[in-house]
Amino acid sequence: MSIEVKNLRYVYNQGMPGETVALDDVSFGICDGQICGVIGHTGSGKSTLLQHLNGLLKPMDGEVWVDGQCITDGSIRLVEVRRKVGLVFQYPEYQLFEETVAKDVAFGPKNLGIEGDELDETVRKAIELVGLDYEKVKDASPFELSGGMKRRAAIAGVIAMKPSVLILDEPTAGLDPKSHREILAMIRRIHEELGCIIIFVSHNMGDIASMCDKVLVINKGKLALEGTPHEVYSQEEKLEAMGLDVPPVREIVDRLNEEINLGSDALTVEDAAEDIKTWLETSH
Repeated sequence: MSIEVKNLRYVYNQGMPGETVALDDVSFGICDGQICGVIGHTGSGKSTLLQHLNGLLKPMDGEVWVDGQCITDGSIRLVEVRRKVGLVFQYPEYQLFEETVAKDVAFGPKNLGIEGDELDETVRKAIELVGLDYEKVKDASPFELSGGMKRRAAIAGVIAMKPSVLILDEPTAGLDPKSHREILAMIRRIHEELGCIIIFVSHNMGDIASMCDKVLVINKGKLALEGTPHEVYSQEEKLEAMGLDVPPVREIVDRLNEEINLGSDALTVEDAAEDIKTWLETSH
């Protein structure tokens, strides 16, 4: 499984006074099993890009290839694309609609023709994979759950479709710190269990640094930077020019490098702690 985007271009209100180039000649690839983070300012084109990856938008120019199939040539059935590529919008809990959590999660796979015991087992696995207790929530109204639990229930509905690619648009937006941590743990668990490609947008640079193998930086509709978290966050001046920050830990580490020659390029708390421990052991 891989994703390849070639020379993607999309324009809103083309030919109108409010014409806006949302994507301009964007190309990149994502390999099997990678977690890819997408960062950029509001209005940079991130969400537009995500909607091209499962066929919600059709590019004006360029191609999107998923698992060796061009999903933008018009011949492939979009239902097959969306079975392979699950897209979870920002605040997905607003899309819950069934009377029970189990029925809501079952909606997608049921429409794919899954029935009976197979459907029940699919629903159970999806609910448990997002960290919810199946027996406690299966018959509960999704509207009675807490905010974080609602979000996980909504994500379970996409997981139940067994996608090869899972796209998450700001999965931790608006959550309290505890729910935030739980959603990140859930993403890691889904990745470990399913081994699927995961693509997620976040404004939290620390989350991107700790979670991702690859980072895409979108700026004014263009792919401005691409690489590993260390490769991207090492270009601090370019990020600053785009109004983006490095992870908070990196700012602290940079200061320590100046003050005590720590010699660290850590992006996460865990890596910084290890580098500080090593410095203390070798300097005293």
